[in-house]
This record gives sequence, C-alpha cells and structure tokens, in this order.
Amino acid sequence: MSFRPLHDRVVVRRIEADEKSAGGIIIPDTAKEKPQRGEVVATGPGARDDRGEITPLDVKPGDQVLFGKWSGTEVKIDGEDLLIMKEADILGVVQDAAAFKKAA
Repeated sequence: MSFRPLHDRVVVRRIEADEKSAGGIIIPDTAKEKPQRGEVVATGPGARDDRGEITPLDVKPGDQVLFGKWSGTEVKIDGEDLLIMKEADILGVVQDAAAFKKAA
C-alpha cells in the first residue's frame, strides 16, 4: 500500500537507539525510552498560506530528523510502526548523522 500524507504532515520511521549505554551496560527493552530521532519516509505537498498558495516543506524523504518526545500519532502501515506528525513538530534536521551518533 502506498501512503501520501496531506498538507504539512510528515511520515517518520523511528531510528532505534543503541542497546548499550556509554559505560557498556545493556539496557533492557522495558527501561528504554522511545527514540526521538527518525527518518522521513514521506511528506505532504505543504501547507496553504493566507493567499491559498502552497508553501513547500523544508524536509524531504530520507532526511534524519529530531522531534519532540510526544510528537505525532503512531500508526501501523504495511506492518511497520510509523509516526505521522506536522512539520512544526520536527525540531530539526540532522546534517551529519555519523557525527551526531558519535556525540551522543
């Protein structure tokens, strides 16, 4: 099934965090928090402004983004857990994913 979000909504796939802490302790599933980082899977065309013109989104499929802890609505599409959120719920785009992972 193909899914296309409407307006300024974005479909995001969570990127799972490491299962070990910095000290090498393995974190059990029950103690893990849901990751606040994900990859954009699909985007809508954009929101309409006061004149009725469509303003394109700043994110595109493939971008890695950070979002708020309680952002979006969890859905299951083709057996995969995804989030649908407005672009305004996205805090920022990760420019260099490898450097970001080392810093965390």
